[in-house]
Amino acid sequence: MRIGFDAKRLFCNLRGLGNYSRTLLNSLNKHFPENEYHLYTPRINRIEQTQDFLDPYRYALHLPTSSFHSYWRSFSIVDQLRKDGIEIYHGLSHEIPINLHKTSIKSVVTMHDLIFRANTNAHSFIDRNLYNIKYRHSCKHADRIVAISENTKNDIVRFYGINPNKIDVIYQPCNSLFYNPRGEEDNINVLKKLGIDFDYFMFVGSAEPNKNLKLVVEVYSTLPSDLRIPILIIGRGNNCYKKEVLEQIAKHKLEKYFIWICDLNDNRDLQSLYQKSKGLIFPSFYEGFGLPIVEALLCQAPVIASNTSSLPEAGGPNTLYVNPSNPKELSVAIERLLSDDQLATRMKQEGYQYAINNFSHENYAKQVLATYRKTLQ
Repeated sequence: MRIGFDAKRLFCNLRGLGNYSRTLLNSLNKHFPENEYHLYTPRINRIEQTQDFLDPYRYALHLPTSSFHSYWRSFSIVDQLRKDGIEIYHGLSHEIPINLHKTSIKSVVTMHDLIFRANTNAHSFIDRNLYNIKYRHSCKHADRIVAISENTKNDIVRFYGINPNKIDVIYQPCNSLFYNPRGEEDNINVLKKLGIDFDYFMFVGSAEPNKNLKLVVEVYSTLPSDLRIPILIIGRGNNCYKKEVLEQIAKHKLEKYFIWICDLNDNRDLQSLYQKSKGLIFPSFYEGFGLPIVEALLCQAPVIASNTSSLPEAGGPNTLYVNPSNPKELSVAIERLLSDDQLATRMKQEGYQYAINNFSHENYAKQVLATYRKTLQ
């Protein structure tokens, strides 16, 4: 099978969409190396995370044939796909070329979330309308759709009227290193390097309104002092929202409890932090999936998460769920986790098993390939 991929995010994005693209291609190539994998990207960033994809024996790389990269990605790439004999093209982040449906080339598009429709405060009016045009076109004209959660599938059906039979829900796995626990000596060295010699919770994700970090600050302002352990905030974020959060932290004199780590680019260090933490707090209002939850579970870190959108799919039955608009519920969940050692141990063990059973790379690759075969029938 000769398969083409929109690889822009694979080479140019180090966050969620880029991680999704890299994980998908690595999984397919490892378990089904007999296929041809063609990567189409407007540019190539030669960094550690993209090195595997520069191997010409595993992947065929294709760059624009003109200097108008945006036009190429949306329009003229179709001629190149025909010339390269591509049988099926997979848009990995919500988009497919505009005229692809007028050719004999079959198409699949991955839809991660429709947050701009579900939460209209998350984006500007112009962005919402632009996304809506692109996403509606992709859902309407792709031969099949991969949704990364049941919640995303339901949103696609609800907002765009797409036949649910056209949509395959395929959960994504994490970076493969999270499936192999890191040794205690490595974990201790990471903590020493970062100057961490205390118990802590983790908050993983950019500081944006949707991530709901303000709720955590609000809860900490009233939490009993013996339950108020520091929180490591892993991620950058929206400058305006981060400024508001910092002002809220300063107002309640909580600076020593919120520790920002904005430059953690090594997933091995992230793995160590998960493994040594008291747990992950993830009170997001809306997510397409919620990959940090799965990362934490694989590292046997207990999880407290919102009971909204796709998060119960990621967290499974052994996560503590809270209403993201209810500070009292989060406060109670933190108290339960820190005061009940048996609960924490059970959450670690059973949460890990849930993640191993539901988010494996091999099953992921098999399901994606099954979607391709279904599309070509």
